[in-house]
Amino acid sequence: MILRIIPITLFSLHLYFNKKTMKLSTESRVTLNQALSQYGLRSTRQREQVYSTLLSKHDHPTADEIYNRAKGDMPTISLATVYNCLDTLVDCGLARQVNFERESTRYCLMEAKNVHYAHFHCKHTGKVHDIHIPVPVIEMLQKIMPEGFNAEKVELCFRGTAPCENESSED
Repeated sequence: MILRIIPITLFSLHLYFNKKTMKLSTESRVTLNQALSQYGLRSTRQREQVYSTLLSKHDHPTADEIYNRAKGDMPTISLATVYNCLDTLVDCGLARQVNFERESTRYCLMEAKNVHYAHFHCKHTGKVHDIHIPVPVIEMLQKIMPEGFNAEKVELCFRGTAPCENESSED
């Protein structure tokens, strides 16, 4: 019997024992790959992990929250990598940034084209809610633009209190 000696590094052992399957469905993987390929990019395990993390819970997380969630499935991912992946997902139109005054940027998935929504930020709980905006309202908003102005997108953010929420920002 011949024994083959295979060089094993700590990193390859880590990958072998800790390899987790991405939580992406076939449809989500195709969506990610198509969006990336339109920009000449390819899918990576890190991009899949960050996209999967965004898909797993629709609570408008910050980059730090995404990092902490992604690290559970991919312990080697860094915060810088999460930021880079988020920038790529935003650039490819799969995610969007949600900004509120003096707060960390939050991220959410982009809905289907021609589906418009605003964000409502509850000042007591910190939760962010999606508010669907009917197409006639968007059309009306675009009509009030001064002549010659062309809004490529409309972003609305509301701040106030939401009814009957728990006092924590957890779902």
